[in-house]
Amino acid sequence: MKSITIKGSKRESVGKSATKALRNAGMVPCVIYGGKAPIHFSAEEKAFKNLVFTPNVYTASIDVDGQKIPAILQDIQFHPVTDRILHVDFYQLFDDKEVTMNIPVKLTGTSPGVLNGGSLRFTNRKLKVKALPANLPDFVTADISKLKIGNKLFVTSLFNDDYTFMHPDNTVVVQVRTSRNAVAEVEEEEEEATTEAAAE
Repeated sequence: MKSITIKGSKRESVGKSATKALRNAGMVPCVIYGGKAPIHFSAEEKAFKNLVFTPNVYTASIDVDGQKIPAILQDIQFHPVTDRILHVDFYQLFDDKEVTMNIPVKLTGTSPGVLNGGSLRFTNRKLKVKALPANLPDFVTADISKLKIGNKLFVTSLFNDDYTFMHPDNTVVVQVRTSRNAVAEVEEEEEEATTEAAAE
């Protein structure tokens, strides 16, 4: 998985007044959990642009006064009116410790059901996976090339040795629903097949 570097500075004070002063200066108060002790730091708000405002998922390399700490975004708080970032929580990564992340699903192939007029329902655009940091994927690939009208693609079809899905086996990732046009086309195909059989 790709990583984005965020440079920050340790926070000497974590009180309300210090936090308010940081935000007024365009800085975001942050915390890294998962290690021996929480690490409090601050970083420029614009540093989070490529990590937060994107459909992709990345790990983060937090550079706190020269000390680089691998981590993942765990929680983020936004201002209810301005949508400015108020606070960010990170979770420290360790090479030998599995971590859970929501990974985007990427569809590949063309569904014959959709070509016949069916409606594609992409119900789970992200899936929660558990893996060692080195095995975290940029995205999970879901092949829809065999989905006919009425078919569903379950999470069990996306099995991978590198990571584990944290969902029930009956979780539907994507399905092709029947539409009025699709029903009409299926009926026409059945009528044509019946006519051809009668002619033979």
